[in-house]
Amino acid sequence: MVRFWDTSAVIPLLVHEPTTSHLLTDLREDEHMIVWWATRVECVSALTRRGREGGLDAAGESQARAALDLLISSWSEVQPTERVRSLAERLLAVHPLHAADALQLASTLVWSSGIPDQRPFYCLDGRLSDAARKEGFAVQPSNW
Repeated sequence: MVRFWDTSAVIPLLVHEPTTSHLLTDLREDEHMIVWWATRVECVSALTRRGREGGLDAAGESQARAALDLLISSWSEVQPTERVRSLAERLLAVHPLHAADALQLASTLVWSSGIPDQRPFYCLDGRLSDAARKEGFAVQPSNW
């Protein structure tokens, strides 16, 4: 089953967090990831910020970027289109989301052809998870 991955769920695949082992297990079940176009930039931003703030040393950041390169080579991206933008604008009117989260969820809707039908959406962000559930996605990990 193909799964959509929010950046918040990709980061634990790159650096150790409490959800890392669970997410890695799920990724092994289906290694093909769907992400939105800016996920790569968001991941680099998160890794750079952790390095700057002391949460990752230079070696850890380098290792995380290498892991990111591996993921990038196997994932598919939803491109930024007018459809994504218009859906994001609707989502902003309906849910308390930031612009980037609305674009993320809009990309998920485009990926699902507008029919969420409980398709898996991997997300560790509470506000985005709530909106995704309300739109009809099966947010994973389910205990979030």
